[in-house]
Amino acid sequence: MEIVPMLTAVAQAAADNSKGLALVGAGLGAGLATIGAGIGIGRIGGSAVEGMARQPEAAGRIQTAALILAALIEGVALFGAVIAFVIQGKVLF
Repeated sequence: MEIVPMLTAVAQAAADNSKGLALVGAGLGAGLATIGAGIGIGRIGGSAVEGMARQPEAAGRIQTAALILAALIEGVALFGAVIAFVIQGKVLF
């Protein structure tokens, strides 16, 4: 199934309902927060492994920094998803 016709159908159905576009926005917000976190953690992991391969003696410090950065990225992604669900909750009630 192609994505463009599906998105067009969802947008049309959402436009028919006054609260529909807010729900689509909440879904897109949660999805983009998750995608951004995945990309960020992937880049941190790749860079950490590359750094440990270049300087094995610094592996402990690199690993600690990578874990802290990954936790911060997860926190931001969770915040984005929670905000999207709060928007969804305000629209539904």
